[in-house]
Amino acid sequence: MYIRKTERHYKGKTYTNHLLVESVVTPKGPRQRTICSLGSLEPAPRQDWLRLARKLEASLHGQLALEKEAPAVEVESRPRPSSLLTVDTDAVETKDHREAGPVHVGHQMWRQLGLDEILDRAGFNRRACLLTEAMTLNRLIFPLSERAMPDWIRRTALGEILGADFSELQEDSLYRHLDRLHPNREPIERELAESEKTLFGLEETIFLYDLTSTYFEGQAERNGQAKRGYSRDHRPDCKQVVVGLVLDGDGFPKAHEIFEGNRQDRSTVEEMLGVLEKRTGRKPGTMVVVDRGMAYREDLEQIQAHGMHYLVAGRQTERNAWLAEFESEEGWQDVIRSSSDWNPYQEKTQVRVKRMEKEGEVWVLCLSDGRREKDRAIREKQEARLIGDLEKLRERVGKGRVRKAGKIHEAIGRLKERYPRVARYYEIDYKVEGKKVFWQQDAAKKAVAEKLDGGYVLRTDRPDLTAETLWRTYMLLTRVESAFRSMKSPLLERPIFHQLESRTQTHIFLCILAYHLLAAIEKRFLDRGFHTSWWTLREQLSTHQVSTIVLPLSDGRVLNIRKGGSPESIHKKISVLSSYKLNKSNWLPSSGIDS
Repeated sequence: MYIRKTERHYKGKTYTNHLLVESVVTPKGPRQRTICSLGSLEPAPRQDWLRLARKLEASLHGQLALEKEAPAVEVESRPRPSSLLTVDTDAVETKDHREAGPVHVGHQMWRQLGLDEILDRAGFNRRACLLTEAMTLNRLIFPLSERAMPDWIRRTALGEILGADFSELQEDSLYRHLDRLHPNREPIERELAESEKTLFGLEETIFLYDLTSTYFEGQAERNGQAKRGYSRDHRPDCKQVVVGLVLDGDGFPKAHEIFEGNRQDRSTVEEMLGVLEKRTGRKPGTMVVVDRGMAYREDLEQIQAHGMHYLVAGRQTERNAWLAEFESEEGWQDVIRSSSDWNPYQEKTQVRVKRMEKEGEVWVLCLSDGRREKDRAIREKQEARLIGDLEKLRERVGKGRVRKAGKIHEAIGRLKERYPRVARYYEIDYKVEGKKVFWQQDAAKKAVAEKLDGGYVLRTDRPDLTAETLWRTYMLLTRVESAFRSMKSPLLERPIFHQLESRTQTHIFLCILAYHLLAAIEKRFLDRGFHTSWWTLREQLSTHQVSTIVLPLSDGRVLNIRKGGSPESIHKKISVLSSYKLNKSNWLPSSGIDS
């Protein structure tokens, strides 16, 4: 640091000011950054300015002198150059504390992905770019509604980091910005996927597709897509929309689409393939991995019609056809999946796989000890619930609460739909003569179900791949499940309070943008062998703040210095692992904030 004298001429008068400045390195070369203004007072003889600047710097960073001296920062006053003004250390205070760490890391990744340039090409002005980033970072760091978001922005150092004034920002501006974003979702998503591909060297040889549901609070009567359907959130009482998401093999989003809340999984495949082609272009020879809900023949034909290969999990009826092979001890291969494969929190998994070929397709039979216990627990739980509901139905019929045979058969049919895993090995009927509901277990079918606990099958049209490769590729589908979990918590995609269809879609789009940042940050750490989550990083970074240091001078004036806290060891470690190349001078950008 050093002291610089400046002069300004106005209406024939000369105004002198002294600034405490420091040199910083920027992409455009060395620049000077003002730490504080000392006003028009003469700090000291010019030859002593450098010494005084260094003393001020040491005081600001809490460094103690080797020799004992008065606890004061000394500057000379204007009337008498030889006299000194002191700072009353007992009255020193800090104010306007703002969280900076998580916001800064999110902003740095935003810049690395080139999102400002992407938004600029989409026709957004500077203010629109700032609002988009602010709303996305809110979802990444501390998700709130548009109503509460302006106050959160003002409680952080986001305005100082972006060099923007959010003091007058209101919720109406954010709602209007949702409407501005809506028609630009596709080009933004397309360019962002291409930017990530270049930045991280991603390969587009595998696409992972799955769906989830997101529910509404309220009736959402003005949203045509809000309907009741199968709720993966266990909220059948609420209207919902279905979100389809495509990731690449590294877990980065490639495309997403919003469907009606009652849309069947299998009916979305053709539409989603079209959306994927618009986002990434036609990718012949790539493999699409989907779950068993989209494993019907017409779905597989649609994938092949786009020039792609498929890898799917077979349905229960298809699994049952391989019972003899499951019972046979020949041809099995042990495969171990450890946490290093991708997810550090995934327990080590051992499965047995067997490769079979049938009618031009490759089938992989899989047996998992861990899944066997899970399947057994689910089956026994559903069986107990089925018997309990049948007992209740029998009681209702016996008391005459349900009399018509048609209604009783409808109730039986609903129970079979509710518990398909176990209802298939029960014979359930209603005898009109005795007016009694009865059921009987089919021991042979139940024995088959017990033998297949922990077993599942995969099918593909890739005959060149081994059983282990196919199984490991299918396991990548858990990355979509992880993405959905991240979007719902900690990004808090649900519940949705928007009533308009367009704003609902844009709300989900902002969650997707936030997930892009989350995936990119975690990828940085994973590439360096450091397994962590954004949730952990966010908590560790939250201790880095910016505040104003208030120094009362003996002549009644007050010196306010805006400073960022010195990075702690964990902050420096994060900066190294995340490749932000931060140092003391650019932990925060040159907006007057420094660490």
